[in-house]
Amino acid sequence: MAATSGLATIPVAASGTNWRRIGVAVAIAAALVLPWLVSDYRVFQFTLAGSYAVALLGLNLLTGYNGQISLGHGAFFAIGGYTAAILMHRLGVPYYLTILPAGAAAFIVGVLFGLPALRLENLYLALVTLSMAVATPQFLKYFDHWTGGSQGIVLRKPAAPTWLPIGNDKWLYYQMLVVLLIVFWAGSNLLAGRTGRALVALRDHPISATVMGINPVFYKTCAFGVSAMFTGIAGAMAAIATGFVAPDSFNVFLSISFLVGSVVGGIATVAGAVFGGFFIQFIPNLANDISDAAPWAIYGLFLLAFMYAMPTGIAGFIRTMAVRYAPKFRTAVGEQPTSQPGSHS
Repeated sequence: MAATSGLATIPVAASGTNWRRIGVAVAIAAALVLPWLVSDYRVFQFTLAGSYAVALLGLNLLTGYNGQISLGHGAFFAIGGYTAAILMHRLGVPYYLTILPAGAAAFIVGVLFGLPALRLENLYLALVTLSMAVATPQFLKYFDHWTGGSQGIVLRKPAAPTWLPIGNDKWLYYQMLVVLLIVFWAGSNLLAGRTGRALVALRDHPISATVMGINPVFYKTCAFGVSAMFTGIAGAMAAIATGFVAPDSFNVFLSISFLVGSVVGGIATVAGAVFGGFFIQFIPNLANDISDAAPWAIYGLFLLAFMYAMPTGIAGFIRTMAVRYAPKFRTAVGEQPTSQPGSHS
């Protein structure tokens, strides 16, 4: 019976993997078709939502999987955006060659910041990262020769190749989609491997993980660096898409929005970063459309509704529904049920 029970779990796992792959394929197909179904302005909004999703994946890696609370990821977003803007505007570097340097610059700052942050935990770490988010706009204004000061830097938005029959907004959207898929593939593989297991072990049982040979200094610093790198890449993508960077665009509210989007999308999930990116981009606009007088009150009501209806985030809610209704769906489509413990084939 025990052997039969163990074997019976194999088809279930395989079936879950297949459904997950089908879901990812459908989502990618929908993302490819989407720009042709909406206006150019909506395409621009979806491009920004994609960049926010990349930033939230970075924050989720640090906060969700490693347990280090950060309220300063808007600073890494700014570092990526300004690195790309300075390279494009001051040095004439092509926009597509600025994304990796932006990620590298954010990675270096993240590692340097992560080393002293190892001595802090929970709310103390959150306050330190919050101070970084508060100081970054002022720091950017100080080096006005490079950053443009309070006025920021105006960029020329990239144009689509003449041989490609699509508009500029669609061109930037598809480039964002490519970067998003690469980053999400890299992040998923990182979290599915030994590094991901080490991060979760340090989050849940730090003493036991250290006794088992997991180096907390190495893995926590790497988590900070990789998280900052993903967010820096997202900042570069957003700067290229909007064609403008300014210190006030990276205020402390942006960092708070990242944390809110991470929780709403689903903490410690990869897919939750996508849902959180949509929340950050579209819910404030929707709240403003509903009430010009009190948009943030409407925003707060939306946030309360999401947290009440889906306390584990959108991704957690979808997973719960899948676990609850997937067996019924497989039966409805004629899939053979798996063997039960004690049955004989």
